[in-house]
Amino acid sequence: MIDTQDNKQTHLSKPQQQQLLSAETRIAPTWPLDQLIAVNPFWGMRDLPFDAVVNKMSALAQVRMLMPVAFYLEKWQQEAISEQALQQSAAHYAVERSTNALLNWLKKSHCGELPHWHTLADLLDRYRSEHKMPWQEEISHQISQFCAAHYQQVQPILKQTQGEDRLCLYRHWHETVSRDLGISIVMGESGLVDYFKALPTSPESLIALAVDTLGIGFNELSDYAHMLLLDINGWASWAAYERWQADLSQHPASDMRALLAIRMAWELVIWRYVSERHPTTFTRIQYHWNKQKLQLAEIVLEHKKALLPRLVFQRALELSYQATLVGQLKAQKVKSEGAREQATPTLQAAFCIDVRSEVIRRALEAQNAGIQTLGYAGFFGLPIDYHAINCRFSRPQLPGLLKAPITAIQTPAPQHLATKRQQAGRWHSWSHSAAASFSMVESMGMSYFYQLFSKVFSLQKTQHPVDSHIDSRKWQLKQGEHEVSILEQAKLAAGIVKGMGLTEFADTVLLVGHGAHTTNNLHEAGLQCGACGGQSGEVNVKVLAQLLNDQAVRAELIALGIAIPPQTRFVAALHNTTTETITPYGEIDTEITRWLKQASHLARVERAHTLAITGKELSVQQLEQQFIARTKDWSQVRPEWGLANNAAFVVAPRQVTQGVDLQGRVFLHEYSAAQDQDFSQLTAILTAPMLVTNWINMQYNASVTDTHKYGSGNKVLHNVVGGRIGVFEGNGGDLRIGLPMQSVHNGEKWMHTPQRLSVIVQAPTEALEQIMAAHPVVKQLVENEWLYLLSISPNCNEVRRFDNSKWELL
Repeated sequence: MIDTQDNKQTHLSKPQQQQLLSAETRIAPTWPLDQLIAVNPFWGMRDLPFDAVVNKMSALAQVRMLMPVAFYLEKWQQEAISEQALQQSAAHYAVERSTNALLNWLKKSHCGELPHWHTLADLLDRYRSEHKMPWQEEISHQISQFCAAHYQQVQPILKQTQGEDRLCLYRHWHETVSRDLGISIVMGESGLVDYFKALPTSPESLIALAVDTLGIGFNELSDYAHMLLLDINGWASWAAYERWQADLSQHPASDMRALLAIRMAWELVIWRYVSERHPTTFTRIQYHWNKQKLQLAEIVLEHKKALLPRLVFQRALELSYQATLVGQLKAQKVKSEGAREQATPTLQAAFCIDVRSEVIRRALEAQNAGIQTLGYAGFFGLPIDYHAINCRFSRPQLPGLLKAPITAIQTPAPQHLATKRQQAGRWHSWSHSAAASFSMVESMGMSYFYQLFSKVFSLQKTQHPVDSHIDSRKWQLKQGEHEVSILEQAKLAAGIVKGMGLTEFADTVLLVGHGAHTTNNLHEAGLQCGACGGQSGEVNVKVLAQLLNDQAVRAELIALGIAIPPQTRFVAALHNTTTETITPYGEIDTEITRWLKQASHLARVERAHTLAITGKELSVQQLEQQFIARTKDWSQVRPEWGLANNAAFVVAPRQVTQGVDLQGRVFLHEYSAAQDQDFSQLTAILTAPMLVTNWINMQYNASVTDTHKYGSGNKVLHNVVGGRIGVFEGNGGDLRIGLPMQSVHNGEKWMHTPQRLSVIVQAPTEALEQIMAAHPVVKQLVENEWLYLLSISPNCNEVRRFDNSKWELL
C-alpha cells in the first residue's frame, strides 16, 4: 500500500524556508550559449573561507576544487613552487615540517575516495543488480530530459491555466511523470508510476512531506538540499540564471525551489517504494541513511585532514607566482608617478583589460616609444543594450552582473537593406532550430549547396545576421522612450575618460574592443568579450567614439573639466583575438596602419607555439593565413585559448608593467591614485572589474579541477539544448556547464594552471581597507581568500599582501 500524507507535515516553517533558500543561493548561475560568460561556480559561497568550501564541497558531493597530488609534485619538480613559498604556506596552516617532510606528507596523503554524503539513490544502487539500470543514472536522465523539453516548450503536456504567467516546473514534471509508464519498464520495477501519482501536486507540500518522511532535521536541511541540487548542478545553475535575471528585473522566479522539489520527489518515491517492495534492502539503506545524517561534521573533518597537504601546496604555488610577478614589477624601478610625465603621445590605444590584450599591447608599444596603451573594462563603461533597428532583437553589451539602463540603436537603414537583414534573421532562426535543421536542407535542396560548399571551403565569411546591422550609421541612446540628453551623454563620457586615465590626448585615440571569430563553435560567446555580455565589443567602441567625437558633447565636457583638443579624433577598432588582427572603423594614418600590422604579426609569433603553429618558419602572410584558417575550419576545436592561464589583475598606471613580458596571464587596468583623491574610481574598479576577473579566474580553475561537475566535457560530443540554453554531452546526462575540455587542455597537457587570482593595486593600504569595509562583497573575496589582494607603493619598492586581517610586507 502506498504511503499517504495523513499525519505528515504538509507545509514548511519559516526557519525551514530559510534553510532551503540558503541552499538554493549556494548555486551560481550559468548564462545561455549566445551570452556565455565565465562565472565563479562558488559565488554563492563567497561568504565562507575558500578552504572551508573546499572541504565541505568535497564531503557533500565529491566536488574537486584542488588538483591531484601528482600535479603538485610535477609543479615542484618544474620549480614552479619555490622552497620559500612552500615554507610560508606551511606556516600559514601552522604546519611545522621540513621541506622533505612536506613532500613526503604530500606523497602519502589520501588519494582514494573519501566517505561522503550519499543520496538515497546512491545508497540503493549499492544493492542494485548490475544488470539493471542504476537509480542515479535514471534520475539524472529523466530530470534532465524533462527540463530540456520544459524549457524548450516542446508540446508541453500540461497547459498553462488562465492567468498564470509561466508554466510551473514541478507541476509540469508531476503531470508528465505520473503518466510515464516507461520508467517502471526501464527500471524493472513494477508499479513505480503509482508512487509518482501519489505525490503532492505543489512543490512546497512535496518538500515538507519529504523532509518529514525522510527525517531530515533542521540542522541538516540546508546541506541536504544543497547536495540534491549539486546532483543536478547543470539545471540548478540554469535555474539560478533565471533567478539572477528575475532579480535584475525585480520579478520573482521560483524554478529553483521547483527543481529541488523534483529531485527530492525522487528521494521520497525511492523511500516509499523500497520500504514496501524491498523491505530487506530498505532496512539496510535506512541504517546507512540515519547513520550518515549524524556524521556530516565528522566526514567534513576527514576531508579537511586528507586535503590539507594539497591546500598547502596549492597556496605555495600561488605565492611562488606572486613572488615572480612582484619581482618583475620591482625591477621596473618606476621612481614616481610625477616623474613619469612625458610629451603628448604619438598614438593612444585603449584596450580591454582581458589577458589576451596584454600580448598585443606589448607588441604595439614596441613599434614606437610614443605609443601609449591603456587598459579599461571591455564594455568601455557603457551600460547599454544593443537593439538592432527594424527588428525585435536586442542583447546586453555589459557585464552579466549589471542591468542596462540605456539602449543603443542605430539610425534606420535603407528599406531594401532592412528587409534583407530581417529575412536573413528569420532564415538564421529557422535553419538553426532543432526541429527545422534537417527539413530546411531537405526542402532547399541544391539551392543550399553553394552555402554549404562556401562555408566548408572558406569561401564565405560566417556572421550572425544581427551583427550585419552594425555599420557606420549614427547611434541613438535612449532611456525608455526618451533620448539621452547631450548633458547626460557628456557626464557618461566624462566618467569613462577619467576611468581610462586619459589626460594628454594624442591626435588619434584608438578605442579597441575585442571579439573572436570561429566556425561551428557552440561556445563562441565564451571567447568574446565577457564585459560585453559574451558579445563582441564593436558596438561599445563605436558608440563611445561617436560620443567623444561629438562637438556638442565635447562642449559640455569642458564644463565638466575635460578639454579634448580639436585635433584629437577617437577611432573605434576591434581586436580579433583569434587572428590577432586589429581592424579600425575609420580612416587612420598609414604609419599607424603599419604599426598595427606589425604588432599583429608579433602577437601571432608569440602565440603560434601554443597553437602548434611553427611561426618562425613562416612568412608574415603565411602565418596570418594559418591563424585565419583556424577561424574557418569547421573541425577546429581549439581556435584560440581564450583566457586560459589567467593568474593576476594589476590595477596601476601602465608604466608599472610596461616592457614586462606577462605572458598573456595578467588583466591590466589603468589607474592613478594621484588622480583619484576620493578613491571613487578605485572603488568602481574593485566592485566591478575585479569581480568579473574573479568570475573568470574561478571558472577556468573549476573547469580544470572538476571537469565533470564544472566543465562541459568534449566539444565533439555536444548537442545543443533549447537552441541556446546549453549542451548535453551526447544525448543525456545533466546539462553541462563551464568550459569544454578543449578550452583548457591541448590533448597532452593543461593549458590553464588553477590558482587564485592575485590582485595587485597601486594604492594606499588605508584606501583598500576603507573599500573593503564599505563593500561586503569585496571584503568577502579578500578575507575569505577567494583571491589575494596586494598593495604596491608608488615607486614599486614595497609590496604588501593582505593576510589574516593585516598587511604583510613581501
